[in-house]
Amino acid sequence: MIHSALINVMVKAARRAGRSLKRDFGEIENLQVSLKGPANFVSRADKRAEEMLYEDLSKARPGYGFLGEEGGVREGADKSHRWIVDPLDGTTNFLHGIPHFAISIGLEREGTMIAGLIYNPANEELYIAERGKGAFLNDTRLRVANRRELPDCVIGCGLPHLGRGNFAQNQREMAALQPKVAGMRRFGTASLDLAAVAAGRFDGFWERDLSPWDIAAGIVMIREAGGTVGDINGADVLKTGNIVCGNEIIHAELVRILRPLS
Repeated sequence: MIHSALINVMVKAARRAGRSLKRDFGEIENLQVSLKGPANFVSRADKRAEEMLYEDLSKARPGYGFLGEEGGVREGADKSHRWIVDPLDGTTNFLHGIPHFAISIGLEREGTMIAGLIYNPANEELYIAERGKGAFLNDTRLRVANRRELPDCVIGCGLPHLGRGNFAQNQREMAALQPKVAGMRRFGTASLDLAAVAAGRFDGFWERDLSPWDIAAGIVMIREAGGTVGDINGADVLKTGNIVCGNEIIHAELVRILRPLS
């Protein structure tokens, strides 16, 4: 499949950083039994991957701004474009040797997400999307699921954990949704959860308090797959991180249930 020059830039950068992460992931099993454990090693792997991405993306598109999980904001001369990057989404999975993690790259133009890439180096699943050109998984066109009734749906979610999240609110939301759906899943890598919605594997997804780099690529991915994505309360989802998505009907149903619990 022939990609645009922009997507080719993103794919090349992601694959190089992905090779580095894959090598590091291969070391995790040995590090698990060490006295110090793998935490420091994973932190270095994360930062190294981000520097690779910054280097490659900046070389290909000089002047674009850059927002990364590790390095924060790096201003560019071009104020209308900004890369939003997570070099290792699913750090806890990576740390525990679970092969469910991703590189996420989004490109924002004047406040609108125009391209996204989500790549899991462990299984070589590469999701790409460009505004107006569709969303793809390894060159297969993606469409969101067409289920229209919550009792038929599998919904992805996040769960609060030590040091992060509103436990009481999450318990209210889970109690409201669990009896209404066919199943719920929590996989621990938000970018891949959003990609799963775009691919029709999940019928919907919601999570609160995510960071821009967790969701930037997924936003354009879902929209290009024919889905609806936004903030639970109708605000700017990149700023709030309170995301809900699915096809138009399931998105509306999730909002109807979740918004009163905000």
